[in-house]
Amino acid sequence: MDVNVNRRGRLRVNKKRIVEIVFFLLVMALSFYTVFCGQDMEQVMAALANLSPSFLCLSLVTALFFVSAEGIMIYYLLHSLNGKSSLMRCIGYSFIGFFYSGITPSATGGQPMQLYYMYKDKNSMPHASVVLMTVALLYKFVLVLIGIVMLVSWHKPLKSYLQEYFPLYLLGLMLNLLLVLLLLAVMLAPEMMKNLMLRSEKLLVALRVLKPSKQRREKVGQFVASYQGAVRFLLENKKKVWNVCLFTFLQRCSVFVLTWVVYRGFALEGADVVTVMCLQASVYIAVDMLPVPGAQGITELMYRNIFAGIFTGGYLMPSVYVTRGISFYFLLIVGIVVIGINYVSGRRQVCR
Repeated sequence: MDVNVNRRGRLRVNKKRIVEIVFFLLVMALSFYTVFCGQDMEQVMAALANLSPSFLCLSLVTALFFVSAEGIMIYYLLHSLNGKSSLMRCIGYSFIGFFYSGITPSATGGQPMQLYYMYKDKNSMPHASVVLMTVALLYKFVLVLIGIVMLVSWHKPLKSYLQEYFPLYLLGLMLNLLLVLLLLAVMLAPEMMKNLMLRSEKLLVALRVLKPSKQRREKVGQFVASYQGAVRFLLENKKKVWNVCLFTFLQRCSVFVLTWVVYRGFALEGADVVTVMCLQASVYIAVDMLPVPGAQGITELMYRNIFAGIFTGGYLMPSVYVTRGISFYFLLIVGIVVIGINYVSGRRQVCR
């Protein structure tokens, strides 16, 4: 009976994953059609040929740093709680998280997969949960802080550049703020976490994914107790949290400055680095919480409208292809490679 229940659970997970991947591919195909339709590809290729190889390499390094930085923060916090994973493994978790976040609506698939791999590497589940939640909280908090500062100190230029996308920016900022408050509440209120887990367990039992188990519910209580201890540790070590917050700001800025690197790679002048970074930040804030895998389609459309006055001389569409290609699709490919390496190494261990 247990085997059949587990088999049905795995089938549901596999079906859900297939649906997510198919949906992602459909959205990607539609996005590519929207972006490439009506473009003079000979002119685009000629413009791309003018991109400086050194700036192209710098943009690739910047993108890799953006994802790797999360792994560095995971390693820093995890080893504060006596974690077992090496720095390279933690960076691997980050690329795995980026891939699954990129193919699932509202980036909901990344953290569960990171948690799975961290637990598989014999890290404490409560500690891994606290680390990932802390990283996610600070990641969103820094984005919200940047968004509010831009809204207050750069309101008129921001509204002028965004035009009809300004309400979307406000919506994205509000949704990210609500998520920050929710994550903060869950972290600081262990009873809320306990109730959430028990309700989830009850739902899975009702769906016959899991069998009723008194022992499992007791383990939930043990998990929450350990989770609370990890949260208490972080609160007592505010310097570590502050360090991660500062590093998160640097990480966020790296993906924003990537657009300026591409801008300079085309030998364009006139727009300063702060303006380009702020405009790219506004795009991220606006689309970050949209229920579309990787915010595909809307990101490219918004970019085209906002940067039309920045990437002049026929370089707008080439900049879309390079910036979006490196900051999203290139990193997805790296994520797939990391997942493949994990799969192969896991099979080898089983064979031994």
